[in-house]
Amino acid sequence: MKEWMKAIEINAPIDQVWGLLNGSVEDMQKIMPQVVDHQPVKVTNEGVGSIYRQKYREGKRIEEYDVETLEYINSPDKRKLKVGFTLAKMFEITALYELTAIDEEKTLFKYTCTNRPLKAFLKLFLYFASDKIVVQFCERVKKVAEEEYENTKVSVK
Repeated sequence: MKEWMKAIEINAPIDQVWGLLNGSVEDMQKIMPQVVDHQPVKVTNEGVGSIYRQKYREGKRIEEYDVETLEYINSPDKRKLKVGFTLAKMFEITALYELTAIDEEKTLFKYTCTNRPLKAFLKLFLYFASDKIVVQFCERVKKVAEEEYENTKVSVK
């Protein structure tokens, strides 16, 4: 199993960032443009155990898989969402999004991703994998959240 972690400070309130991770399909697509659909299969009151059927575009192919919520915390100054899914019967993946309010206009975003190959020949492939995608994802979340926050401040004036 391989794990990557990246933390980044975002100049936007925690609610602004959380909406991108735990909002509508349209909000999710702002930071994950390859996600083409995200429909509830089973939703629990506490969040944990909820399952969503997600469709993801990979080149010309569309992969479909079920995403299960493994951890869920939604308090005013701390948010946590951990999901897990199996991709193409080849990898078990978890994604952990942790948000901590630094103040009213700043959020610490920590993203941890694990990838466990389900086939022996994929272990070597994973050995050489870098954290490039994790870094790019964190930078995209920061860029989108900050742009949207700036736009809301401008429209209020």
